[in-house]
Order: sequence, then C-alpha cells, then structure tokens
Amino acid sequence: MTYRSPKATACLFAFTLLCVAGPAWADDETTAMQSMQDFLHNTPDCAEFTDQCSFCKLADGKAMCSTPSTACIKKDYVCTRKAAD
Repeated sequence: MTYRSPKATACLFAFTLLCVAGPAWADDETTAMQSMQDFLHNTPDCAEFTDQCSFCKLADGKAMCSTPSTACIKKDYVCTRKAAD
C-alpha cells in the first residue's frame, strides 16, 4: 500500500470534487437559455437569427444554420432580419 501525506490526500480529494461537480455558474446559465424552437415560436416574423455561434435562416419553415465557430460561447438567439425586410 502506498503512503500519502494528509495534505496530498486532501488536495487530491478537493481536485476530484471540483472536476466532478463542475462550476456552479454553468448550470444556471444553461437552464436560462431559450431553445431554438421557443425562440421561433415567440418571434414568428423572424427570417434570420443568430446565437453568436451559428447564423440561421428559415427556408420552407425549417431553420438552416451554419456550422458553429470553434470555441464559441453560445448566447441567446437574436433576430437579425424580419420576414418583411
């Protein structure tokens, strides 16, 4: 059996706990984000929109989006062009 000092054991335990638990703010931000379906339902006159990662437009009633950019931090959807424009 390998001997570990109490400090090393405490550090290992703390590190493991942080890795498993994850940051507390991550869960709060994720639950607050609006789904694409909800966004489209709440803004029926929107023709093009973005979440700062992908750029989307409606074609035949379906959202067609670009590939998200690398290391992007997704934000709430924002309408960039109304259907009447």
